[in-house]
Amino acid sequence: MLSIDWMPNPKDSIPLHQQISAYMKNKIANGEWPINSKLPPQRTLARIFQVNRSTLAIALDELIADGLLESKIGSGTWVANNTWSLLASTPPINWTSYLDRGMHLPNLHTIQEINHLEFDPKVIRLGTGELSPEIFPKTMMDSILRKLPNRIHSLGYEEPRGLPFLREQISIYLSSFGINASPSSIMIVSGALQALQLICSSLLPKDSTILLERPSYLFSLRLFQSMNMDLCGIPLDNEGMEIAPISFHKKHKNVNLLYTIPCFHNPTGITMTERRRKSIIDVCQKEQLPIIEDDVYRELWLDTPPPTPLKALEKEGLVLYLGSLSKSLSPGLRIGWIVGPEPVIERLADTKMQNDYGSSSLSQWAAAEWLASGLYQTHLEEVRAQLRIRREVACKTLEAHFSDIATWQLPKGGFYVWLILNQAVSMQKLFKEALDHGLLIHPGTIYDILSNRHLRLSYSYASLSEMDNGLFHLSMIIRNLIRHS
Repeated sequence: MLSIDWMPNPKDSIPLHQQISAYMKNKIANGEWPINSKLPPQRTLARIFQVNRSTLAIALDELIADGLLESKIGSGTWVANNTWSLLASTPPINWTSYLDRGMHLPNLHTIQEINHLEFDPKVIRLGTGELSPEIFPKTMMDSILRKLPNRIHSLGYEEPRGLPFLREQISIYLSSFGINASPSSIMIVSGALQALQLICSSLLPKDSTILLERPSYLFSLRLFQSMNMDLCGIPLDNEGMEIAPISFHKKHKNVNLLYTIPCFHNPTGITMTERRRKSIIDVCQKEQLPIIEDDVYRELWLDTPPPTPLKALEKEGLVLYLGSLSKSLSPGLRIGWIVGPEPVIERLADTKMQNDYGSSSLSQWAAAEWLASGLYQTHLEEVRAQLRIRREVACKTLEAHFSDIATWQLPKGGFYVWLILNQAVSMQKLFKEALDHGLLIHPGTIYDILSNRHLRLSYSYASLSEMDNGLFHLSMIIRNLIRHS
């Protein structure tokens, strides 16, 4: 999607449509918008520029008349030429052809829109899986950062597996919920997603199949298709991932790995029971099927701590365990970890060094200080207290405005409410209508095409007033779509 970081000035003497036309012409002439680039839909452009559709249409018509844009019926508006190529004897390079041939597939269009709009301060983010800036522990972070100069004697590259002091602190931290892992079996990564990339690229052959819960946030990513991996969904019940389909798929497909989010699952919020965890371990040991346990939400419990990690239930090295500070502390630190057998960790560390030569030294020192100082546990207690308040507000608002049009389960932790509409509506229309009202939502279809009556709502990011107001207006939009469906 083309980036637009400018708005016309309504107080300027130059008409709005001319300002917009000049801006677009400059983008095209400078090569920032290459030939064959597709412009956002007119309705989106009008919202970004904060003008009405007729003003925008005049600007686009001028650029089409100049030969710079081309409108294709049914497919939108495209960059057709640039001011230099109108005079040149040879055509300019077609960057779009390179984009189409790249190995890494682009994100789903809705995901691209969400990724761009999450940085728009004018929208209420009702789906964002991130702690609110209101919960950011500024005083404690200041204290941590002030201590670092006395600890850091160099900011050079760290060991391939990561800063030894940080791995030591993570080893101690993991032991608090039953995982016995020495620092040599721990590797630092820039978040759980990088861990998945490294595992797939280092350990799995092409055309592998990964079993995972359906729905899952991984279905919203094109990462695995780009790596020639197939994702095979396993149904969920109230206890977590169902058992029977695992053996069935292992026998009939080229299955190489099972991926699960057992605590406060994204997007459904389900927590796998201890009984189901033991059954997963048993069947995967029998089938010789390695497990990736993505446990980034574990510490965000609100009522009672979740069951023992899968990693703590086995002693054979079956489970690769992923943890992170992104959900519980700060995504900007970009600190996560993988726990696994030492030869696997060594191989993954070698691959990581080829990719980025290690995670940020400064972030690793900061993360280590958070864990060593004891402030991390203090912070977690405050996070849980704030999330309980937010959960209560979200559920009271849902009860007031959604009880006759949707169902949901009270989340026991994590960030999300998995809302199920009683009557189907067009998720595409709902997404656009909500956006027109300044609401950014996550339709269930990005997590599973069959989740076409679902929304992933988050109570972790928007302020309490924004959440209350946003959910009320969302209910009105849904009711209107139901009436006209």
